[in-house]
Amino acid sequence: RSKNKRKQTVLVKKCTSMANSKYEYVKSFELEDEVMFPNLIVVRIDGRDFSRLYLYLFVEDSLLTSLKHYRFSQVHEFEKPNDEAALNLMDSCSAAVLEEYPDIIFAYGFSDEYSFVFKKTSRFYQRRSSKILSLVASFFAAAYVTKWKEFFPQRKLEYAPSFTSKVVTCATPEVLQVYLAWRQQNCHAKNQYETCFWMLVKSGKTISETQEVLKDTQKQQKNELLFQKFGINYKTLPELFRQGSCLFKTKVEETVKHDENGNPVKRLRRKAVLVHSENIAARSFWNEHPSLYNDLGYFTKDIGRSEPDFVRSFQFENKLLPLTWVVVRIDGCHFHRFSDVHEFEKPNDEKALKLMNSCAVAVLEEFEDIQFAYGVSDEYSFVLKKESELYKRQSSKIVSPIASLFTSTYVTKWGEFFPQKVLKYPPSFDGRAVCYPTYKILLDYLAWRQVDCHINNQYNTCFWMLVKSGKTKTQSQDYLKGTQAREKNELLSNQFGIEYNSLPLIFRMGSSVFRLKESAAVENGVVSGKKLRLEGEVVVDHCNIIERCFWEEHPHILSYS
Repeated sequence: RSKNKRKQTVLVKKCTSMANSKYEYVKSFELEDEVMFPNLIVVRIDGRDFSRLYLYLFVEDSLLTSLKHYRFSQVHEFEKPNDEAALNLMDSCSAAVLEEYPDIIFAYGFSDEYSFVFKKTSRFYQRRSSKILSLVASFFAAAYVTKWKEFFPQRKLEYAPSFTSKVVTCATPEVLQVYLAWRQQNCHAKNQYETCFWMLVKSGKTISETQEVLKDTQKQQKNELLFQKFGINYKTLPELFRQGSCLFKTKVEETVKHDENGNPVKRLRRKAVLVHSENIAARSFWNEHPSLYNDLGYFTKDIGRSEPDFVRSFQFENKLLPLTWVVVRIDGCHFHRFSDVHEFEKPNDEKALKLMNSCAVAVLEEFEDIQFAYGVSDEYSFVLKKESELYKRQSSKIVSPIASLFTSTYVTKWGEFFPQKVLKYPPSFDGRAVCYPTYKILLDYLAWRQVDCHINNQYNTCFWMLVKSGKTKTQSQDYLKGTQAREKNELLSNQFGIEYNSLPLIFRMGSSVFRLKESAAVENGVVSGKKLRLEGEVVVDHCNIIERCFWEEHPHILSYS
């Protein structure tokens, strides 16, 4: 640590030139994943480990579940086969997504999944697939946590949920029609099967007996089973269960204010409405809503049963190169506004940074394949081990659960770090995955991020000290224009009595998150002091990762073991 401390002054002086030369090349490894026009963009999200019948394990005809699978609905004691409050929560989160993102015109969902359709002219996030799918999953997860108490006032949210997401590109409105028909047919089939399944289980049959009874049964046979054995007419079950839910934007008249005489002043605005329809892919449903056919296109004919393989061929999937270092980087969306609204301290809010670190720790604890993470401000980079086969290296399925788990954890833990502040609206993070082919390039990427941390922190410290001293933001920007690291240090020292190198390490170095190879003493989150941490435990440190000495002292972090 003393060796690192002696190098810190030299490190800061080197940062500006290094940022623009030595490490900038790593940006060239980022690949474009733009969804080209005229394709329609559909983002489908699925609850991660929410509820899947095929994840049951059987031991002596008893139902067991893996701790990593099928846990969310079981832990939270959702009713089987359908929990109406849970479905209403999903619908409410989807409505929030439509309100948040004007480019999303239509949404359809059932169980723990939802599909969001963007208008055909959308240029949202430059149509970059990874950004779009991660942002939708992230915001949905944040809304889910935020709204939990509204739908389950007597039930504690035991842990933060997460969602996977993917992009489906629909070349024409006809492909979109087939996609929607496929998802609603899946809703019908799944609900009918699970209704039979759980009624049989509740009647006393074992899991294996129930599966055997339902094996190879057709739709009509399941309907007869429900009616004859349990007196249930399947067609009279709630539409929410049988048909799923769809939301779309339409113009509604709302009172915006009252005039001097107390009369309401009304305006038309686009608002998401929730409906249940027997066939959302039917012309009679689609073409009667101008907001749908104007923004997405007409359905010219009705279709029969869709072929899933045909629709799956349009999934926009990027499989990451094998035996490369995969880095998933997430960034806060509009966090300048978020930090202003929540009155974060300037230039650094230590509580906000520690909240980010706590979320990163949760991500490492959830995903064993993540070996290291580095964070600064509102961003975090997660490094997967080189040989990782997580989600078969499908980019969307790696990025989305990391972004959504990070976000839902942020909302869940907000009160721990800001007990006196109300979270006024949920945050969101976008993400991307980048492959780095060699160990050296990976370390250069991490060095680039820490160099950026130094430069931004030094600038922001000067900027906000000038603002607090009475200058306007424009005057402060002009004052700092063209200044070098040495000049900024002198400014802080001479005008404000601040020695930059004495500022807290968390501000200057950022935060590194990794697992300990062996037991070590840790004090205040920094490996060294008093609190004993066990082998394999995830810890946070604030250290120099630009110099190779850190990696030489911790060779296990990026090892193959």
